Amino acid sequence: MSSFAVFARIVASRAPRTAVVLGSGLAGATAAFVERASIGFSAVPGLVPPTVTGHDGRVAVGEWAGTPVLLILGRLHFYEGHPWHVVTGTVRIAAELGAKRIVMTNAAGGIHPSLTTGELMAIRSHLKFLAPTAWQAIANGNAIPQPYSARLIEAMQAHEASVGRNLFAGIYAALTGPSYETPAEIRALAACSADAVGMSTAMEAEEAARLGLEVAAISCITNRAAGLGETPPDHAEVLVNANLARKRMGELLGTLIGLG
Repeated sequence: MSSFAVFARIVASRAPRTAVVLGSGLAGATAAFVERASIGFSAVPGLVPPTVTGHDGRVAVGEWAGTPVLLILGRLHFYEGHPWHVVTGTVRIAAELGAKRIVMTNAAGGIHPSLTTGELMAIRSHLKFLAPTAWQAIANGNAIPQPYSARLIEAMQAHEASVGRNLFAGIYAALTGPSYETPAEIRALAACSADAVGMSTAMEAEEAARLGLEVAAISCITNRAAGLGETPPDHAEVLVNANLARKRMGELLGTLIGLG
Protein backbone atom coordinates (compact mmCIF):
# COMPACT_ATOMS: atom_id res chain seq x y z
CA MET A 1 0.00 0.00 0.00
CA SER A 2 1.36 3.46 -0.93
CA SER A 3 2.09 6.07 1.73
CA PHE A 4 -0.71 8.21 0.29
CA ALA A 5 -3.20 5.33 0.55
CA VAL A 6 -2.24 4.88 4.21
CA PHE A 7 -2.65 8.61 4.82
CA ALA A 8 -6.01 8.62 3.01
CA ARG A 9 -7.27 5.87 5.34
CA ILE A 10 -6.27 7.92 8.38
CA VAL A 11 -8.09 10.96 6.96
CA ALA A 12 -11.18 8.85 6.23
CA SER A 13 -11.23 7.62 9.84
CA ARG A 14 -11.39 11.23 11.08
CA ALA A 15 -13.70 12.51 8.31
CA PRO A 16 -12.77 16.22 8.26
CA ARG A 17 -15.36 18.37 6.49
CA THR A 18 -13.11 21.43 6.16
CA ALA A 19 -9.76 21.81 4.40
CA VAL A 20 -7.54 24.85 4.96
CA VAL A 21 -4.83 26.03 2.57
CA LEU A 22 -2.10 28.01 4.34
CA GLY A 23 -0.31 30.60 2.19
CA SER A 24 3.08 32.29 2.52
CA GLY A 25 4.24 32.51 6.12
CA LEU A 26 0.81 31.66 7.56
CA ALA A 27 1.65 28.35 9.25
CA GLY A 28 1.93 30.37 12.48
CA ALA A 29 -1.86 30.69 12.58
CA THR A 30 -2.30 27.03 13.53
CA ALA A 31 -1.80 27.14 17.31
CA ALA A 32 -5.16 25.40 17.85
CA PHE A 33 -4.28 22.53 15.49
CA VAL A 34 -3.19 19.13 16.83
CA GLU A 35 -1.60 17.10 14.04
CA ARG A 36 -2.28 13.36 13.86
CA ALA A 37 -0.64 12.47 10.53
CA SER A 38 0.89 14.20 7.53
CA ILE A 39 2.38 13.49 4.13
CA GLY A 40 4.68 15.48 1.88
CA PHE A 41 3.50 16.83 -1.46
CA SER A 42 6.06 14.60 -3.19
CA ALA A 43 4.13 11.50 -2.02
CA VAL A 44 0.72 12.83 -3.11
CA PRO A 45 -0.43 11.91 -6.63
CA GLY A 46 -0.47 14.98 -8.88
CA LEU A 47 1.53 17.22 -6.53
CA VAL A 48 5.19 18.24 -6.46
CA PRO A 49 7.25 19.88 -3.68
CA PRO A 50 6.96 23.68 -3.54
CA THR A 51 10.07 25.76 -4.19
CA VAL A 52 8.99 28.99 -2.46
CA THR A 53 10.20 29.87 1.04
CA GLY A 54 7.36 29.82 3.58
CA HIS A 55 5.54 26.86 2.01
CA ASP A 56 6.08 23.56 3.85
CA GLY A 57 4.60 21.34 1.17
CA ARG A 58 2.66 18.94 3.41
CA VAL A 59 -0.92 17.75 3.82
CA ALA A 60 -1.85 17.12 7.46
CA VAL A 61 -4.90 15.82 9.30
CA GLY A 62 -5.81 16.41 12.91
CA GLU A 63 -8.13 18.42 15.12
CA TRP A 64 -8.62 22.17 15.44
CA ALA A 65 -10.03 22.85 18.90
CA GLY A 66 -11.50 19.36 18.78
CA THR A 67 -12.96 19.50 15.25
CA PRO A 68 -11.41 17.29 12.53
CA VAL A 69 -9.69 19.31 9.82
CA LEU A 70 -7.41 18.82 6.83
CA LEU A 71 -4.53 21.29 6.51
CA ILE A 72 -2.64 21.95 3.30
CA LEU A 73 0.55 23.61 4.46
CA GLY A 74 1.78 25.57 1.47
CA ARG A 75 0.70 25.79 -2.14
CA LEU A 76 2.06 25.59 -5.67
CA HIS A 77 2.28 28.63 -7.94
CA PHE A 78 2.11 29.16 -11.68
CA TYR A 79 5.31 31.21 -11.51
CA GLU A 80 7.22 28.17 -10.25
CA GLY A 81 6.74 26.75 -13.73
CA HIS A 82 3.76 24.51 -12.98
CA PRO A 83 0.77 24.22 -15.33
CA TRP A 84 -2.58 25.24 -13.87
CA HIS A 85 -3.76 21.66 -13.36
CA VAL A 86 -0.81 21.12 -11.00
CA VAL A 87 -1.36 24.46 -9.22
CA THR A 88 -4.97 23.46 -8.50
CA GLY A 89 -4.04 19.87 -7.55
CA THR A 90 -4.19 20.59 -3.82
CA VAL A 91 -7.87 21.45 -4.17
CA ARG A 92 -8.64 18.19 -5.94
CA ILE A 93 -6.78 16.26 -3.24
CA ALA A 94 -8.87 18.00 -0.56
CA ALA A 95 -12.04 17.00 -2.38
CA GLU A 96 -10.77 13.44 -2.90
CA LEU A 97 -10.08 13.17 0.83
CA GLY A 98 -13.69 14.09 1.60
CA ALA A 99 -13.64 17.82 2.34
CA LYS A 100 -16.91 19.65 1.71
CA ARG A 101 -15.57 23.13 2.43
CA ILE A 102 -12.22 24.77 1.68
CA VAL A 103 -10.74 27.89 3.23
CA MET A 104 -7.81 29.42 1.38
CA THR A 105 -5.40 31.93 2.85
CA ASN A 106 -2.80 34.02 1.12
CA ALA A 107 -0.36 36.86 1.59
CA ALA A 108 -1.35 39.92 -0.42
CA GLY A 109 -0.42 43.51 -1.11
CA GLY A 110 -2.92 46.09 0.08
CA ILE A 111 -4.36 48.50 -2.48
CA HIS A 112 -7.44 49.82 -0.67
CA PRO A 113 -6.45 52.61 1.75
CA SER A 114 -7.80 50.74 4.78
CA LEU A 115 -5.73 47.62 4.06
CA THR A 116 -2.51 48.33 5.90
CA THR A 117 0.12 45.80 6.93
CA GLY A 118 -1.28 43.19 9.30
CA GLU A 119 -4.93 43.63 8.23
CA LEU A 120 -7.09 40.79 6.95
CA MET A 121 -9.48 40.84 4.00
CA ALA A 122 -12.20 38.32 3.24
CA ILE A 123 -12.27 37.80 -0.51
CA ARG A 124 -15.75 38.34 -1.93
CA SER A 125 -14.71 38.27 -5.59
CA HIS A 126 -11.60 38.22 -7.72
CA LEU A 127 -10.15 39.56 -10.93
CA LYS A 128 -7.91 37.24 -12.97
CA PHE A 129 -4.94 38.81 -14.75
CA LEU A 130 -3.50 35.44 -15.68
CA ALA A 131 -3.41 35.52 -19.47
CA PRO A 132 -2.22 37.94 -22.19
CA THR A 133 -5.83 38.93 -22.94
CA ALA A 134 -6.82 39.51 -19.31
CA TRP A 135 -6.81 43.31 -19.48
CA GLN A 136 -8.98 43.21 -22.59
CA ALA A 137 -11.47 40.90 -20.87
CA ILE A 138 -11.70 43.18 -17.82
CA ALA A 139 -12.08 46.27 -20.01
CA ASN A 140 -14.93 44.59 -21.90
CA GLY A 141 -16.72 43.84 -18.63
CA ASN A 142 -16.58 40.06 -19.03
CA ALA A 143 -18.24 38.54 -15.96
CA ILE A 144 -16.28 35.95 -13.97
CA PRO A 145 -18.32 33.49 -11.91
CA GLN A 146 -17.46 34.14 -8.27
CA PRO A 147 -16.89 31.07 -6.12
CA TYR A 148 -16.87 32.66 -2.65
CA SER A 149 -19.60 31.71 -0.18
CA ALA A 150 -21.61 34.64 1.16
CA ARG A 151 -22.56 32.44 4.12
CA LEU A 152 -18.93 31.96 5.12
CA ILE A 153 -18.12 35.66 4.69
CA GLU A 154 -21.07 36.50 6.95
CA ALA A 155 -19.84 33.98 9.54
CA MET A 156 -16.40 35.59 9.59
CA GLN A 157 -17.80 39.10 9.81
CA ALA A 158 -20.15 38.08 12.63
CA HIS A 159 -17.21 36.69 14.59
CA GLU A 160 -15.21 39.87 14.08
CA ALA A 161 -18.16 42.04 15.14
CA SER A 162 -18.53 39.95 18.30
CA VAL A 163 -15.01 40.93 19.37
CA GLY A 164 -15.31 44.57 18.31
CA ARG A 165 -13.54 44.38 14.96
CA ASN A 166 -14.56 44.92 11.36
CA LEU A 167 -13.57 42.51 8.61
CA PHE A 168 -13.18 44.13 5.20
CA ALA A 169 -14.59 42.05 2.34
CA GLY A 170 -13.04 43.01 -0.95
CA ILE A 171 -11.82 42.16 -4.43
CA TYR A 172 -8.59 40.22 -4.93
CA ALA A 173 -6.58 40.66 -8.12
CA ALA A 174 -4.67 37.53 -9.10
CA LEU A 175 -1.53 37.99 -11.23
CA THR A 176 0.96 35.38 -12.39
CA GLY A 177 4.14 36.77 -10.80
CA PRO A 178 6.92 36.05 -10.02
CA SER A 179 7.83 39.74 -9.99
CA TYR A 180 5.88 42.24 -7.94
CA GLU A 181 3.71 44.71 -9.80
CA THR A 182 4.92 48.13 -10.86
CA PRO A 183 3.32 51.27 -9.38
CA ALA A 184 1.67 51.87 -12.77
CA GLU A 185 0.13 48.38 -12.70
CA ILE A 186 -1.16 48.97 -9.17
CA ARG A 187 -2.84 52.19 -10.29
CA ALA A 188 -4.46 50.25 -13.14
CA LEU A 189 -5.62 47.50 -10.76
CA ALA A 190 -7.10 50.12 -8.43
CA ALA A 191 -8.99 51.59 -11.39
CA CYS A 192 -10.44 48.09 -11.95
CA SER A 193 -11.70 48.08 -8.31
CA ALA A 194 -9.08 45.69 -6.92
CA ASP A 195 -8.58 46.02 -3.16
CA ALA A 196 -5.62 43.64 -2.80
CA VAL A 197 -3.23 41.85 -5.13
CA GLY A 198 -1.42 38.52 -5.06
CA MET A 199 -0.22 35.55 -7.10
CA SER A 200 -2.55 32.72 -6.10
CA THR A 201 -6.02 31.63 -4.96
CA ALA A 202 -8.28 32.59 -7.90
CA MET A 203 -7.78 29.44 -9.98
CA GLU A 204 -7.86 27.25 -6.87
CA ALA A 205 -11.12 28.84 -5.72
CA GLU A 206 -12.74 28.30 -9.11
CA GLU A 207 -11.60 24.67 -9.20
CA ALA A 208 -12.98 24.13 -5.69
CA ALA A 209 -16.35 25.54 -6.70
CA ARG A 210 -16.37 23.36 -9.82
CA LEU A 211 -15.90 20.34 -7.56
CA GLY A 212 -18.84 21.39 -5.40
CA LEU A 213 -16.89 22.64 -2.36
CA GLU A 214 -18.06 25.63 -0.37
CA VAL A 215 -15.29 28.24 -0.70
CA ALA A 216 -13.90 30.97 1.52
CA ALA A 217 -10.64 32.89 1.17
CA ILE A 218 -8.77 35.29 3.45
CA SER A 219 -5.93 37.60 2.43
CA CYS A 220 -3.35 38.64 5.00
CA ILE A 221 -2.06 42.06 3.99
CA THR A 222 1.69 41.71 4.38
CA ASN A 223 2.71 44.89 2.58
CA ARG A 224 1.30 47.89 0.78
CA ALA A 225 1.29 47.33 -2.98
CA ALA A 226 4.03 48.85 -5.13
CA GLY A 227 4.02 52.64 -5.07
CA LEU A 228 1.75 52.80 -2.00
CA GLY A 229 4.28 51.99 0.71
CA GLU A 230 7.53 53.48 1.86
CA THR A 231 9.67 50.61 0.53
CA PRO A 232 9.39 48.23 -2.45
CA PRO A 233 7.65 44.87 -1.76
CA ASP A 234 9.97 42.06 -0.67
CA HIS A 235 9.30 38.35 0.04
CA ALA A 236 11.27 38.41 3.30
CA GLU A 237 9.00 41.26 4.44
CA VAL A 238 5.97 39.18 3.47
CA LEU A 239 7.05 36.26 5.67
CA VAL A 240 7.75 38.52 8.66
CA ASN A 241 4.54 40.53 8.37
CA ALA A 242 2.36 37.44 7.95
CA ASN A 243 3.01 36.79 11.65
CA LEU A 244 1.37 40.08 12.61
CA ALA A 245 -2.08 38.63 11.99
CA ARG A 246 -1.50 35.02 13.02
CA LYS A 247 -3.75 35.14 16.11
CA ARG A 248 -6.61 36.87 14.30
CA MET A 249 -6.21 34.58 11.27
CA GLY A 250 -6.32 31.57 13.59
CA GLU A 251 -9.55 32.80 15.17
CA LEU A 252 -11.21 33.23 11.76
CA LEU A 253 -10.07 29.79 10.62
CA GLY A 254 -11.40 28.31 13.85
CA THR A 255 -14.76 30.00 13.26
CA LEU A 256 -15.13 28.38 9.83
CA ILE A 257 -13.81 24.99 10.90
CA GLY A 258 -16.20 25.02 13.85
CA LEU A 259 -19.20 25.27 11.54
CA GLY A 260 -18.87 21.49 11.24
